[in-house]
Amino acid sequence: MKDIKKIIAAAVLVTGSFGCTKLNEKFQGDLTPDQVAGGSNSVAGLLAATYASMQVTYQDQSNWMAMQEMTTDELVGPTRGPDWDDNGVWRVLHAHAWDGDNLHIRECFDQLSGTVFAATDLLQYNPSKQQAAEARFLRAYSMFNQLDGWDQVPYRDPGESVVIPSRVRKGTEALTYIMGQLTDSVIPNIASTPVYQANLDAAKVLLMKCYLNKGVIANRATPTFDNSDMAKVISLADEIIGSNKYPLATNYFDNFAPTNETIGKENIWTFHRIAGQSTGGTGNTINSRWHLTMHYKQNPSGWNGFTTLSDFYNKFEATDTRRGVAYPTLPTGATNPGNRVNVGFLRGQQYDLKTDTALTDRNGAPLAFTDNVQLIETGTNLEVTGIRVDKYPIDYANDGSGNVDNDYVYFRISDVMLMKAEALLRSGGDAATALGLVNQIRTARGASPLGALTLDILLDERGRELYWEDFRRQDLIRFGKFLGAWQLKGASDPKYLLFTIPNTQLAVNPNLKQNPGY
Repeated sequence: MKDIKKIIAAAVLVTGSFGCTKLNEKFQGDLTPDQVAGGSNSVAGLLAATYASMQVTYQDQSNWMAMQEMTTDELVGPTRGPDWDDNGVWRVLHAHAWDGDNLHIRECFDQLSGTVFAATDLLQYNPSKQQAAEARFLRAYSMFNQLDGWDQVPYRDPGESVVIPSRVRKGTEALTYIMGQLTDSVIPNIASTPVYQANLDAAKVLLMKCYLNKGVIANRATPTFDNSDMAKVISLADEIIGSNKYPLATNYFDNFAPTNETIGKENIWTFHRIAGQSTGGTGNTINSRWHLTMHYKQNPSGWNGFTTLSDFYNKFEATDTRRGVAYPTLPTGATNPGNRVNVGFLRGQQYDLKTDTALTDRNGAPLAFTDNVQLIETGTNLEVTGIRVDKYPIDYANDGSGNVDNDYVYFRISDVMLMKAEALLRSGGDAATALGLVNQIRTARGASPLGALTLDILLDERGRELYWEDFRRQDLIRFGKFLGAWQLKGASDPKYLLFTIPNTQLAVNPNLKQNPGY
């Protein structure tokens, strides 16, 4: 039985490493160097599969987005009568009541492990310096996110047998390894490639996040911030900002639009689709980000599901364009004659963008999204509760194909600017420079300049700038706010600073240990 469990564990990791791509008959770990010569088994093919393994993890609403946003004050997944119940998995994430059997926690852990395996396995087949650097970067990114969420990172050496349980690095040991990989192996060897490929500036951003969260990984309950670590954050930020490669966009939503490959000037690293195929050989499914929230009358593929919370929406000024604009990407034949907000936060009465006719729900009542929403909705207003969020303007031309042109955004320049401002505040640095960085962003977004900057204000500004970009949980923990009460959630037990190690993983890997309190 023990050997069978080991084999099952290996199969889980190998399957996760390929995402939606077709598995070879042999496990990757069983391929010989002679077999890695061409086609899908070439080093280039294995690298493409590693990229592809990240698609579902980050683009689908049920994996990393659920971990980083559903657990916070930015996102809630209400049960609407018989819809969106899913055995309560969404409710328990927002309310901080999950356990080791939560489907989405398990799937996300497995997906991240799959990318770590795929990137590691590639390294045994004599990749070029660039290929090895890319693989190590993708592995470091996945390891960092696994460390952030679970504090434990399973790993193997290249070529190590997949039937032996993975060893596990924990806490600061894991972070030290990730940072060493970035500084010693990735940054010296990776090129300044296009933003849709792992690149030098993306590696610097990830290293910034390692330094900024170093004290959090050491002690999530009461993190400390060493001045020398903050100096590294500032120095790396200056290198990226000083390159002048990433000007702030005139229209905030250009960064997420179907053509954001060319007009998203702030983007440092994205997931890209080329001529019908992404870097990893599969399609872009970022359309889940508008399907999950929109009503059927707004989009035929809408799922009428997730919303934000009114307390979060009210953090925005009325003039702040991040709150929503009439974006020019429209369905065929539409001109948006009423100049209605069609991207950002969708609140109140919704309209047909071709005729400006007020939309109704399936019962004929006005389709007017309300501020109020509950974890469990009952009654006749199931379709209208909650403010909807559409950050990625709809690619109407390809929406039905599941292969849209919007590139998923991992890193943007504004995050770099805000991390520098935070490092300055935490280290007692130049407060005026920190305030200037934040106001530069706010001015570009139509918001009024701030007169002063505190850590609490900066946390709010990170929320306004980076909402639904999968950073909120990490931010709330770093700023000491994650355990506090907010809409539809009371104060949390400290054990929820970490996710549970999935019971399915504990059953097959004795090197994993359940996190404290579960």
